[in-house]
Amino acid sequence: MALQTLVHFGKRLLRVKVVNCNTEDSRLSRCLNTFDLVALGVGSTLGAGVYVLAGAVARENSGECSSACSVLQVSGPDASLLPVGPAIVLSFLIAALASVLAGLCYAEFGARVPKTGSAYLYSYVTVGELWAFITGWNLILSYIIGTSSVARAWSATFDELVGKRIELFCREYMSMKAPGVLAEYPDMFAVLIIVILTGLLAFGVKESAMVNKVFTCINVLVLLFMVISGLVKGTLKNWQIDPEEVLGANHSSNSSVNLTDVVPDRESLGQGGFMPFGFSGVLSGAATCFYAFVGFDCIATTGEEVKNPQRAIPIGIVASLLICFVAYFGVSAALTMMMPYYLLDSNSPLPVAFNYVGWGGAKYAVAVGSLCALSTSLLGSMFPLPRIIFAMARDGLLFSFLARVSERKAPITSTVCAGVMSAIMAFLFELKDLVDLMSIGTLLAYTLVAACVLVLRYQPEQSQAYGMTSSQEDADLMDGISVPSMGILPGIEERWSFNTVFFPDNPEPSVLSGSTVNVCASVLGLLILVFSVLAVQGGTAHWSLICLGVIFVLCLFLVFIIWRQPESKTKLSFKVPLLPFIPVISMFINVYLMMQLDRGTWIRFSIWMAIGFVIYFCYGIHHSVEATLARSSPGTEMSDFKNDRDSEDRMPEKESFLHHGLDAREDDDGDL
Repeated sequence: MALQTLVHFGKRLLRVKVVNCNTEDSRLSRCLNTFDLVALGVGSTLGAGVYVLAGAVARENSGECSSACSVLQVSGPDASLLPVGPAIVLSFLIAALASVLAGLCYAEFGARVPKTGSAYLYSYVTVGELWAFITGWNLILSYIIGTSSVARAWSATFDELVGKRIELFCREYMSMKAPGVLAEYPDMFAVLIIVILTGLLAFGVKESAMVNKVFTCINVLVLLFMVISGLVKGTLKNWQIDPEEVLGANHSSNSSVNLTDVVPDRESLGQGGFMPFGFSGVLSGAATCFYAFVGFDCIATTGEEVKNPQRAIPIGIVASLLICFVAYFGVSAALTMMMPYYLLDSNSPLPVAFNYVGWGGAKYAVAVGSLCALSTSLLGSMFPLPRIIFAMARDGLLFSFLARVSERKAPITSTVCAGVMSAIMAFLFELKDLVDLMSIGTLLAYTLVAACVLVLRYQPEQSQAYGMTSSQEDADLMDGISVPSMGILPGIEERWSFNTVFFPDNPEPSVLSGSTVNVCASVLGLLILVFSVLAVQGGTAHWSLICLGVIFVLCLFLVFIIWRQPESKTKLSFKVPLLPFIPVISMFINVYLMMQLDRGTWIRFSIWMAIGFVIYFCYGIHHSVEATLARSSPGTEMSDFKNDRDSEDRMPEKESFLHHGLDAREDDDGDL
């Protein structure tokens, strides 16, 4: 009896969502096009950090990068890392490639499930309700902290331009004396910014997208000016610096090397040349630069507000990442060509560099670009937050009143709620200690989306369809060692054996091959977690290296088994190439970066998750829409088999989920 109760409870936690992928069925306004999504992705990803991060990483890739990373909305790994020098361009290239892996996985799900919810929804339709809630709950925290931190950064940047009058006034009349808990003073201007943005988002998504496009275009034009002028005034000699010549120039007035007030030491110069600190410096810089590309996932939350989501979302994600890489690459190249890497300023690299080449007036263009970048970054953080809350409330996992929609088809209640929470955070907290929590939420979402793509592409079509109705049907069918094949003649059964696992005869996925991928993906995820923990904590000890080698070989073995299984032939407007390698590499990168976060961040993460579990187990698990649908099926329990009538009613939705790609949208082929 106890075992049955436990199994029944487990089924409730792992039930998956039934998705009606009819793009015409939406409670929100479909008014966005592909250009709107590209502008949203570029604006959210290409924040003010582009004006700071390149100099911080090239000069001092360590604690001084924290301010740059906080402007980027997320904080990088808490580790003492090497400087990079001119090879910062390679760091951005590696970071961009790593980000593209996650972006491709998001793009496939955007084509497969064109609904509001991003990684939360993708987890819900694949791995179950509990994982979906964990993902959505962490995305909410990430976007709240992101909105609040960028609002305070916007306030501080504007205050700097007016002589810090706002800060002086607040310190004198509104000081809060609670060090370590609250900020030194409440940031009223940041609250005002969030209130204005909340009103804009509540008014309508079309108007918000227009404002975002204006600021994004200004930001891109400013960056284009920076890159062109920097390349004109720069010289490749700064990529070929000889440390001996530089050190000698500071003791001899006859040298052709520019003299400066700062006398560099041997350690800050490294070996000179393009990679003064070797390839290890490039990799350490790439770990920090990876966070510069966080933000494109906000595009995935617009599934019900885009006119053609199956086409627009994949294009928007890939195009925005490409544009951001070109911008980061160009700025870092121009910066390191204008000024020697050992003289770069970690806090204001571009104004100092332009002053170095005699163009001091360019600092005003940098100020304008920074404010525009902060504005688009703020909108990019605030825009997806109400939509995640709306999606979770509509599914019954959060309170139902948060799913109300205004007459203009905007998620009004969730928008106001998101604005209030973000304003309170910006008003009271400094957020420096909380910014690492954003990394956990974002990286967890990236990991789950990659895992979901890996699993879903190897499932049989009939199994996928029924998976949308009951997450346990396949498990029930798999009782015992043999299962009926879905692509073989009736009466013939598949059995687990060496041949069926490594040399499957069926060109189409079967229940056996799908279950094999499920098991391998689960074990692979666990091995990646253990590998990352050992790599971060074990150091270079012999036992650690031996364990890492064994785990790596096991991972390769599991990837080989997955690769041998037949792939689903379902047509979509976009598919991740090179399966299963791209999702697996993406999972490894994301988990490894998560393990680099400090202990305090994980403690705060545990507290936030405890609050979320209280809400889920006291409210969400009982009010879930999927639970209500299961209870309404006569003669069944919560997650058991649905009756024939219910299955027939859901069949159009299942078929829509599986076949709504290019087969269902042939008219779009010409546009592609």
